[in-house]
Amino acid sequence: MDVLIPVLLVVALAFFFDFTNGFHDTANAMATSVATGALKPKVAVLISAVLNLVGAFLSTAVAKTVSDGILNQNDQGLPGITVPMIFAGLMGAVLWNLGTWWLGLPSSSTHALFGGLIGAAVIGAGLNSVNWAGVVSKIVLPALLSPFIASGIAIVATYLAYRVTKMATVAGSSAAFRHGQTVSASLVSLAHGTNDAQKTMGVITLTLIVAGYQETGTGPQFWVILGAGTAIALGTYLGGWRIMRTVGKRITDVKPPQGFAAETSAAATILVSSSLGFPLSTTQVTSGAVVGAGIGKRLATVHWGVVGRIVIAWVVTLPAAALVGGLAAWLASTSLIGLLIVAVVGAAGCVGLYLLARRRPVTAENVNDHATDADKGAQDAETEKAGERA
Repeated sequence: MDVLIPVLLVVALAFFFDFTNGFHDTANAMATSVATGALKPKVAVLISAVLNLVGAFLSTAVAKTVSDGILNQNDQGLPGITVPMIFAGLMGAVLWNLGTWWLGLPSSSTHALFGGLIGAAVIGAGLNSVNWAGVVSKIVLPALLSPFIASGIAIVATYLAYRVTKMATVAGSSAAFRHGQTVSASLVSLAHGTNDAQKTMGVITLTLIVAGYQETGTGPQFWVILGAGTAIALGTYLGGWRIMRTVGKRITDVKPPQGFAAETSAAATILVSSSLGFPLSTTQVTSGAVVGAGIGKRLATVHWGVVGRIVIAWVVTLPAAALVGGLAAWLASTSLIGLLIVAVVGAAGCVGLYLLARRRPVTAENVNDHATDADKGAQDAETEKAGERA
């Protein structure tokens, strides 16, 4: 199979994945600011898009982890790993991203990407093609710990905001926290660019190494950094309103002090992770911080039914994307025709999910509305039970 065509397909699909990552994860940075009224929706996504682009240029540590630390390689590259396998893994990640976006679930784009790549590698090249120690230390452990770390920081920050400073009872305090959210939300956007944009850079770099266009152990080229940063910024600007509604309105009714605490906690966790080269799930960090902000405020209601659905999505993301990536790799590795079939079927799936989402659109105008009667009823029931327990 001519390697140039698969490489071009991978680069195009990788940038599209980065685009979906942008609008899928817009909620990470701006959901609480939009929910509290600190920022208007369109202004929020514009700020987030610009800072995502800036963040993409600040570090390449995460990109090098993706290209060097997940799939095994030696001085000759990746024996057994092929460009069509990488394409198949990306397709699994893209389909999972769009599926959870349609459902409004803040699942992890990071785990969708790694799940797709791992599944494709295992089916196409065997278990030894995966650096399982790297998967555990750099993906699994951060995935388990980061939501609790961010949640713990948010609990303390929210408690201090209400209890120590008593800002919630002082006239004008909400406005002060809203202004503070402009800064804290911007930090989350910057942090998101330093982490999530890097993952696509790592995948493209991995592809170029496998194809022989780049030396093993080298980092992303400038055009890769620019392309990935631009793609995630464009996706962010379009706004993932469906997921933004879930994070900002369905987990807990976020007030300005809670939003400030959640955003600050998430930004700190993501920036530390990026500096260490951990490809963290910013979705899990942000959602954990919002839950912590809900717990930290006395008498606040956390909608645990919604949280439970989010957690289930977290748990199944990596294996589900791995399954799709593995099946796609089995077909894509047979021939160029098989690769094109995967591309066509995947494109049809993407279009289908987009059309389904258009039947009940969520936009900048209705993002702060409670979505469905079923969800609203479930939340009211949880609130009533909490009142009975009190």
